[in-house]
Parts: sequence; structure tokens; C-alpha cells
Amino acid sequence: MREPSDQPRNGAADGDPAGLERRIGYSFANRSLLAEALTHRSYVNEARDPAVKDNERLEFFGDAVLGFLVGRLLLERFPESREGELARMKASLVGEDTLAGLGRDLGIGAYLRLGRGEERSGGRERKSLLADAFEALLAAVYLDGGPEPAGRIVEEAFVPLLPGVAEGTSGRDHKTEFQEAVQALCGAPPVYRLLSTSGPPHDQRFTVAAFVEGEQVGEGCGRNKKEAEQAAAREGLARLAASGRATVR
Repeated sequence: MREPSDQPRNGAADGDPAGLERRIGYSFANRSLLAEALTHRSYVNEARDPAVKDNERLEFFGDAVLGFLVGRLLLERFPESREGELARMKASLVGEDTLAGLGRDLGIGAYLRLGRGEERSGGRERKSLLADAFEALLAAVYLDGGPEPAGRIVEEAFVPLLPGVAEGTSGRDHKTEFQEAVQALCGAPPVYRLLSTSGPPHDQRFTVAAFVEGEQVGEGCGRNKKEAEQAAAREGLARLAASGRATVR
């Protein structure tokens, strides 16, 4: 049964975050942790239920978990880089723009539990809320399942972004920047299509194309679909900028 209209919003599918669990590839044993990670302070203020917790404590812990896991990832992937360069790359990866983009890719906004005022003001798409929820979700996974599933989520999310931050070209992920540019241009997000998969099972390569209003504007390859989509988005941005239809930051 749906909640009465004078209650704060519970999120997608009446608050059932099973779709988000499928997206991250992890099922919670303690589902109250997941609910807490998706609960904004505005929801708690309006619900007035002392049993309901907001995600700020998890966000605090998630910030530390994210810093540790991203730092470890950078050490492993860039063994020759000095401390200053590692710090620069880490700052780019854990910044609000990047985290909000990752949260948007996961569709976190649709599952947030928000108060009525926050809902009306566009909270589901607000960068700060998406970034905070991503950190809270990572903390919840870590507390529920330990460092292994949390590390896997971080690796899947951040490895496709490493080439860009290594080159110093962007503190954001290209998919987010491309989506924002395309939506400003035509009011609809880009569409990604898998063109081909090649190579043996242990070393596959994926080729993905990016389309805007039915027109292919980018193509990219990668070791997984996310990496290929990042490459396609990067090429799409470059082509739109070259044609004067978008500005690359």
C-alpha cells in the first residue's frame, strides 16, 4: 500500500531498493543498513520516527572507506607515481562531481527517501545528495559484507575513470559530462549500444557506441561495458565540441 500523500517520499518502487542491489551486484543481509544509506535528513525530520536514521553517519564512514579503497587502487595501478601525483588523482576521483556522476549512473536518486520539500526542490538530482548517498551506500556495503564487496564496487566504478585522471584531463567522469551536455542540447540522455564483444572469456574487449537522437556520435572500447561507455562518451563530447554543439569543460 502506498503511503498517504502527506508523508515524505519513500523512493522508487515504494522504497524497495532491490533494483539498486542488482545494479551494484550485492544483496544486503542487514537491509536496515541499506535503508539508512538511502535516507536523507529531510525524511527523518518529517517522519518524526526515532527509529528512522538518516545517512549522515554512514556518509562520514563512507568518506573514510572510499579514501582508503581509492588510495589502494591508485597504489596498485600506478606503482611508479609519486605521492603528490597520487594525491592529485585521488582528489579528482573522490570529488563531488565524480561521486555524483557515479551515483547518477547507479540510479541512486530514484531510491532516496526524501522529505516533501526536498522532493519538490529537485533533491533526487542534486549533486550533493547523490555524492553523499554514494558514500553512504559504500559504507553500508562495507559494514554488511566487509572490504571485499566494497572494494569490488569501487574497482568497477573507478577503474574506467583512471585514464582521464592520469592524464589530468578531467576531475569528472566523461559519461556524466556527456549526459549533461546532451540533455542541455536536446532534452534527452544519450543512448549506449553494445556493438561487439571480442577476445577470450578471461580477456574480453567490448565496443560500445553512443547515440544522440539516433545519430552515432562516439565509439569506444574497453575491458568492460562501463569502460567502453566512458570511451564512447569521451569521443562523443569531442565531436559535439568540434561541431560547436557543446562545450567541453
